Amino acid sequence: MRFVGLDIHKKETEAVILDEDGRILHRQRIATSRAALEAFARRHLGGDAQVALEATTNTWGVVDILEPFAAEVVPSNPLRTRAIAEAKVKTDKVDALVLAQLLRCQYLPRVWRPDQPTRAMRHQTTRRAVLVSERTRLKNRIHAVLHQRLIHVPVPDLFSPKGRVWLGQLGLDPSGRAALDSDLRLLAAVDDELLAHTQELSRTGHGDARIKLLMTLPGVDLAVASALVGALGDIHRFPDADRAAGYLGLVPSTRQSANHCYHGPITKQGNSHARWLLVQAAQHLDKHPGPLGVFFRRLAARKNRNVAVVATARKLVLIAWHMLKNNEPYRYAQPKTVQAKLARLRVAATGQRRKGGIPKGSARPAAYGSGRRTRAIPALDDACTAEGLPHTRPLRPGEQRIVHERGLDDFVSQIHTSTRQLRHSEPRDKSQEDRIK
Repeated sequence: MRFVGLDIHKKETEAVILDEDGRILHRQRIATSRAALEAFARRHLGGDAQVALEATTNTWGVVDILEPFAAEVVPSNPLRTRAIAEAKVKTDKVDALVLAQLLRCQYLPRVWRPDQPTRAMRHQTTRRAVLVSERTRLKNRIHAVLHQRLIHVPVPDLFSPKGRVWLGQLGLDPSGRAALDSDLRLLAAVDDELLAHTQELSRTGHGDARIKLLMTLPGVDLAVASALVGALGDIHRFPDADRAAGYLGLVPSTRQSANHCYHGPITKQGNSHARWLLVQAAQHLDKHPGPLGVFFRRLAARKNRNVAVVATARKLVLIAWHMLKNNEPYRYAQPKTVQAKLARLRVAATGQRRKGGIPKGSARPAAYGSGRRTRAIPALDDACTAEGLPHTRPLRPGEQRIVHERGLDDFVSQIHTSTRQLRHSEPRDKSQEDRIK
């Protein structure tokens, strides 16, 4: 066998070829382009060549080009490679040689190679994050224009239709007016791009059962579910849920020597965008009436809110692993929220709206003729079935015991029972029950 190390950069790539004894057979610097890489592969690779390269922005494009010409192409983890091959002298030639030597000695830390749908999902979620970041940057610049001129905003939301009308009529000096108009035009363009991209992401999510399953988790919407599916990829590559949480960097770091063991902050390795979205999703779970809310509040009372948020984000990953592995929705989801989230996804993806009202042949609700408008709240399994998801599994005896100890028996019974609820637009009477059986 021959072992090839490639140190890839945007414009150039350093290549070195070793034999089985570690002797250098060939060195070459080539352009990082399809034509140059194919020419190098045709001339120097073959069925007896293994290629090593570090995972970076353009790695998978290079892998696709070289794979037909080599016995194996091995992408490596750059963080772990740097730890193993740390040296005082670091050049492209040294890096390429170290990669080839590590591959020859079977010490190269490999990374999982995502399939094409997973790569496409990662690209979609990253693109959405870029557009959202650009929109936030433009809004901050508009706020800065007003702040520099000590102008108070009289509307609650500056970028609502009412706020944009106010911005258009605002009297400013010529330079301020020009800057404001320019940023407003850019903001409108970014909003249009974000809307189009969200529609594309909705179509992808509606056709992916994994995303719809994850959207039953509280705090998880289309963006979070898509990022999590793209980051994890094939769920079966993780032997347990803890490995999935560790892959996203949501596990504590550990330093152990002899009898001393220190557990510090989370490792923050893996997909930073998916980890950040999970933390943001966990921020809203302090008021959730189910087990996740109980877990959040109990931990926040003993530690602090930040610790509770990160721990709950890790808990979301653990639950997501079990949901994807067992093809099961979240057992303690609130049916009303699940119904609303999945309906929004369906409408955004297909434009199809379900016909409301009471089905023919059904009995009249108890509030009929009372002047109170109600809406049907299905049981959790009914809400999942309506959107093509499987039913939840029955609780095991140990889980039933935990539910009872946490005082969640009523909550579990409620989410598995169809009810009717007064509409929020109606004034609620404190003397009457909000829920009507």
